Amino acid sequence: MKKKLVGLVSLLAVTGLFLGACGNKAEDKKEETKTSSVAKEEKTIKVKNSEGKEIEVPKNPKQVVVFDMGSLDTINQLGAGDSVVGAPLKTLPKYLSSFDSVESAGGIKEPDLEKINAMKPELIIISGRQQDSQADLEKIAPTLYLGVDSSKTWESTKQNIETLGTIFDKEDVAKEKITKLETSIKEVKEKAEKSKEKGLVTLVNEGSLSAYGEGSRFGIIHDTFGVALADDKIEASTHGQEVSYEYVLEKNPDILFVIDRTKAIGGDDSKNNVAENELVKQTNAGKNDKVISLTPDVWYLSGGGIESTELMIEDVLKAFK
Repeated sequence: MKKKLVGLVSLLAVTGLFLGACGNKAEDKKEETKTSSVAKEEKTIKVKNSEGKEIEVPKNPKQVVVFDMGSLDTINQLGAGDSVVGAPLKTLPKYLSSFDSVESAGGIKEPDLEKINAMKPELIIISGRQQDSQADLEKIAPTLYLGVDSSKTWESTKQNIETLGTIFDKEDVAKEKITKLETSIKEVKEKAEKSKEKGLVTLVNEGSLSAYGEGSRFGIIHDTFGVALADDKIEASTHGQEVSYEYVLEKNPDILFVIDRTKAIGGDDSKNNVAENELVKQTNAGKNDKVISLTPDVWYLSGGGIESTELMIEDVLKAFK
């Protein structure tokens, strides 16, 4: 009887040890799953693109292909430029020449999918020019669309800077840069409003002129920098409103801003000297030496970034010195 009792106690002890071991294994597995889940959360982050769609992207990616020039300069200004492995080099603005050494990702409107795939990017950043290729790019890596909303230029630029600051874990730097830009914007806006001068924004391409007003791709001059409109009836469109030199004389702007598209992308610019046009010389802008040439590659190829906004402010301030 005593032997049976001892055997029963031993059996219960072994059973207890076995169940305890199983319980510990289950707990360990549960903890391991929890740790793995937390690690995954730290590796990715959800942000909104410029269309308000939530996208899951890597946190602090080390291999990034960037097509949007504003995003490229913002990444650089945030101190994360080393993460960029590819960009459309043929249309790289001069102020971003430090990225000449990265791989070519194709044309600004025609991404080279094969080359991009070979780069093994963790993230691809695009703007409106690449939207036709977005579905194909998404098959390679998470693709984030960061464009600028022309109806609220600074607000969308600011949002893009904040988004990139979050992705690259540079929120404090982004906040500091935004504060500095807002101080500069306030300065140029005060000068523009105080002058009461009316401005006209034009783009010249091999002698042909287009005008841009509020809500256009160059609307930042009016809606953010505070320059009054010489013509408030200009249609807001991507390519602007085609106009003549007679139109410029009729509107008689106090300031005539000129973006030379040909100088930005190449071509015959022999007919692009707007300031020397006889009709332009008769305008207030022509008479007062206020035909302002805006930096072509910044305005036509870039915009919406930290450095490009700084350069745009410097350009517009020329009209009030």
